[in-house]
Amino acid sequence: MATAIPKISLSSSRDIPFNRLVLSQSNVRRVKSGLSIEELARDIERRGLLQSLNVRPVLDGEGGEIGTYEVPAGGRRFRALELLVKQKKLAKTAPVPCVVREAGSAILAEDDSLAENVQRVALHPLDQFRAFRDMLEKGMSEEEIAAAFFVAPAVVRQRLRLMTVSDKLLDIYEQDGMRLEQLMAFSISDDHARQEQVWEIVSQSHNREPYVVRRVLTEKTVRASDRRVRFVGLDIYLAAGGHIMRDLFEADDGGWLQDPAILDRLVMEKLHAAAEDIRAEGWKWVETALSFPWGHTRQFAEIDGTEVPLTNEETARLEALRAEQEAIEAEYAQADEYPEEVDARLGEIEQAILALEERPLAFDPADMARAGTFVSLDSDGTLQVERGFVLPEDMPTEPKETNDADGSDEYAHGAYDGPNERIADYGSDEGAVGDSIAADVEPEEEDGIKPLPDRLLTELTAWRTLALRDAFASNPHIALTELLHTLVRDVYWQTSGADCLEAYVREISLPVHSPDMPGSLPAHALRQRNEGWKHDLPDDEDALWRWIDGLDDTSRMALLAHCLSFGVNALYERMPAYGAVSQRSVTERLKRADRLASALSLDLVEAGWQPTVENYLGRVTKARILQAVREARGGETADRIAHLKKPDMAREAERLLDGSGWLPEALRTVGLADQAQVETVTAGGDMEAIAAE
Repeated sequence: MATAIPKISLSSSRDIPFNRLVLSQSNVRRVKSGLSIEELARDIERRGLLQSLNVRPVLDGEGGEIGTYEVPAGGRRFRALELLVKQKKLAKTAPVPCVVREAGSAILAEDDSLAENVQRVALHPLDQFRAFRDMLEKGMSEEEIAAAFFVAPAVVRQRLRLMTVSDKLLDIYEQDGMRLEQLMAFSISDDHARQEQVWEIVSQSHNREPYVVRRVLTEKTVRASDRRVRFVGLDIYLAAGGHIMRDLFEADDGGWLQDPAILDRLVMEKLHAAAEDIRAEGWKWVETALSFPWGHTRQFAEIDGTEVPLTNEETARLEALRAEQEAIEAEYAQADEYPEEVDARLGEIEQAILALEERPLAFDPADMARAGTFVSLDSDGTLQVERGFVLPEDMPTEPKETNDADGSDEYAHGAYDGPNERIADYGSDEGAVGDSIAADVEPEEEDGIKPLPDRLLTELTAWRTLALRDAFASNPHIALTELLHTLVRDVYWQTSGADCLEAYVREISLPVHSPDMPGSLPAHALRQRNEGWKHDLPDDEDALWRWIDGLDDTSRMALLAHCLSFGVNALYERMPAYGAVSQRSVTERLKRADRLASALSLDLVEAGWQPTVENYLGRVTKARILQAVREARGGETADRIAHLKKPDMAREAERLLDGSGWLPEALRTVGLADQAQVETVTAGGDMEAIAAE
């Protein structure tokens, strides 16, 4: 005979006046979490009580009920109802739906309280998204939905953003085939077919991290922080029919522009329009490009311009700004730091003073008729205009009259264009390189690692030379030491071999360089320093001598270091077998450049060099890529990408090496390299989150 299954009986439910309820001390919730009592009260006021209270009768000393009930489960709801009573929005005797546990139950009150809080299951994000979507389709706004659930509107927008994800991917997520973070990464694109295609690619890889999804979805887009976007403006791009991808779940620096062709057309249109305005000033020619080669003005002479004087209004404005600046600095002279709003105001004042002090130049119309202008895009997205350059064939052929016996004048127009000719003009190009050395890529080798290609070595050492010049120019003490050391050896020892400091001074050109060098930190610092000195230098040679003679020692040393920096040469070059300069001389020069770099503690990581596909990783073999990752992140990380094809390996290595501080051997400084090696490998040991494709 089968045993009968015992039937359970549920606790009764009934309405109990609120003034007959008291909060039980058996409630296990002690720490606040979730909605505040005030928010819960507003929700109950709006939609009523959705869940009954769990109560037990209070007994007297003899075990009899006294008509009052304690609330061990539902304490936050009780507190919210209590607040509504205090606000006179709920009557003291208002009936409250309650589930009543019988007196003397074997189930403890603490058991009920714990079960109610522990056994609840949070709503699945996909269910939350679908609920928000249904509410939106029924007429509620995002703000109304957010207010109803006491969340920020951004949370609602993030959940609703999942509407852009393919239903196929939503089903995969619902079946636990992917994580929420992965699903959110797909939401930056509205193209369902592309989303599904990317998932097919990623799902077959070992690396399915969200950043991989974002990288693949955005690989043919342009970041909104790109200089071209800042130049044109997002509004103009959107008005022209361009589209932008946004990521509501991660910081995206403004998103990604999906139509690079539209962006490039707008950039060139704006550049050409600016060029036409500048041509109308009276220049013989105007050349326009997104960027020009490094040192593109070297073969040109410059015409002199005169600063446009301040107007009376500008002079008064400048005096007022300086007076305000001095007053603020005096008021907070004893303070450790400025208040935030005061610091912001000082920044505004400094920018306004700088704008007034940097005067535009006026040129002689006769000079403008034979000179031209370069118009390009600066690295910060602003228009860069370089005025007053004359082609050699447009220079006057007749020398100026002089009092010299032989009728010649070293400083005649066309032979010496003032001190500016001695201090080279640092351009601001981003990409073009010279043609003196053909582009090459390190060939794959069967065994071991062969030396780097000559061109790549030249590019790397060009980068190092530029950074070395900046560090050299910033340290007058070492600059003077190096100058004296070079001169003493030449005078007393007649040391053979090329030196790393050409002390006469002759600027060492850098015709071969990587695209990222002109926009680098050293290039920016050198340009700024050079423009500062050019602004101060007199035009007359005699006046120049008197001006230098009158400088204080600090300024003289700074100018000396700056001028000498143009002669710093740490450049690797492949010399012909029977050339005037031997390969041995180049080797000696590099050794002395290493000594100078060590004295200056030159750190190319601090100078801003990062290994990228374009400047290194795409130019070397797979073996060398793996060697770089192994040195920076450890052998395990290198092994994870060893199976990839070279283009994919180079891209993944660029990501892995980002922020690692790794440098190719040609860019390392003796004394710094060993410490950097230890730090990067140590950091690599902690990268458990890195997974290979």
